[in-house]
Amino acid sequence: MVNSCQSCESCDKGFENHCPGMIFTYNRVDRDGTVTYGGYSSMVVVHERFMVRFPDAMPLDKGAPLLCAGITVYSPMKYHGLNAPGMHLGVLGLGGLGHVAVKFGKAFGMKVTVISSSPGKKQEALERLGADAFVVSKNADEMKAAMSTMDGIINTVSANIPMAPLFGLLKPNGKMVMVGLPEKPVEVPPFALVAKNKTLAGSFIGGMRDTQEMLDLAAKHGVTADIEVISAEYVNTAMERLAKADVRYRFVIDIGNTLDKAAAAAE
Repeated sequence: MVNSCQSCESCDKGFENHCPGMIFTYNRVDRDGTVTYGGYSSMVVVHERFMVRFPDAMPLDKGAPLLCAGITVYSPMKYHGLNAPGMHLGVLGLGGLGHVAVKFGKAFGMKVTVISSSPGKKQEALERLGADAFVVSKNADEMKAAMSTMDGIINTVSANIPMAPLFGLLKPNGKMVMVGLPEKPVEVPPFALVAKNKTLAGSFIGGMRDTQEMLDLAAKHGVTADIEVISAEYVNTAMERLAKADVRYRFVIDIGNTLDKAAAAAE
């Protein structure tokens, strides 16, 4: 986001992301009538409230996706109490959001288990990202062994999948927070929540104070996104690869060098 009304109750409490007048970074009309183009802009002017300071230890390219993926998983961990050392966090889905959730979970000192339908991601999760365990959601034995072991689950999946088995992984009073956006309505069996006082919640990015807090903590613990840097000319190809989930895990457009290259060609 790049703006909000700055005067409603949500804005006053530091949750500009809940403001009815929030202006998205991309493809929205700002309050002055200009259209927002996000990362495709040659220059962006915003109110100082919507600026963040990148810590010296945070690289711009690997830190850029944290302004979306980072705050998207950090905020629910903070506000749903899933950030205490020793707790057991499940991360459902190992993609652009999930891989950052794993890193923040470990930064908080938690036990982190990745839950995925793709057995091929096990080595990546355990050896490279530092997860403590890996559960294949389609493996009945692995799911059974993990039942009632997790304090919370960050659900990053945007596909419609059966929810009841996932609630079974939670301890009594456990929480599942959705940050993925399935296209179809999610079917939730009420008894799976009611029987052991479990919670299903949602979360959407975060306020500006929390975004700065997230960046500072990420820099302290060396949390960055795994990226592939591309030029602007590669964007259409990148979109095609995104549709095939062929990226580990975020594309970052190098606008500066692209503009320099274009300027040099013009000369």
